[in-house]
Amino acid sequence: MNKDYIIIVAGGKGLRMGGDIPKQFLPIHGKPILMRTIEQFHKYNDNLNIILVLPSSQHDYWYQLCSKYGFDIPYDIADGGNTRFDSVKNGLNLIPDTAFGIVGVHDGVRPFVSLDVIERCYKSAHINDAVIPVIPVFETVRHLIGKTNETVSRSEYRLVQTPQTFNIQLLKKAYKQAFCDSFTDDASVVEHLGGKITLVDGNRENIKITTPFDLTIAEALLKD
Repeated sequence: MNKDYIIIVAGGKGLRMGGDIPKQFLPIHGKPILMRTIEQFHKYNDNLNIILVLPSSQHDYWYQLCSKYGFDIPYDIADGGNTRFDSVKNGLNLIPDTAFGIVGVHDGVRPFVSLDVIERCYKSAHINDAVIPVIPVFETVRHLIGKTNETVSRSEYRLVQTPQTFNIQLLKKAYKQAFCDSFTDDASVVEHLGGKITLVDGNRENIKITTPFDLTIAEALLKD
């Protein structure tokens, strides 16, 4: 029987926030970011198998937060690795090698992914095997060439978001490759294997919360 999964990677240490609390645990509108992210996928499909990837040193603190906020959405947990590549690989190891279906990979600090985008990614992946959500580039873009630079057509570029969704067997095979510096996201890992990536529309609110400015935007989005 096919099963769909989501691997939520939350390995941040909070350094760009300027504090000691890892960014995924910071509250927005009274609730930790990571909980809001997990809730969004549970709203999409309460039968979705959730795998949370956290550094082992943060597990106890996370469990304390779950108790404090009465957070009871079911999930499995994997240890974070030294790199995002290692973390995703650890999450994939919790999925049986015989599993069929779709697995998504999502940043733990992207709580504003819309239900429509999640649905679009999973539905498309059942047909296309490797799918990522993207949004247009809204600013003017310049290409740096040595000490010079030039304007490039922003219509030819897209900003990449998550969840990135894949056929389970394809992603497992891709993550058996040795790490390469060109691996900046899961799509690049699959692409290195020769996989073709399909693009679907993302949502602009699906920001990655990494700075205090992002937190301010997040609070504003929740108030709206």
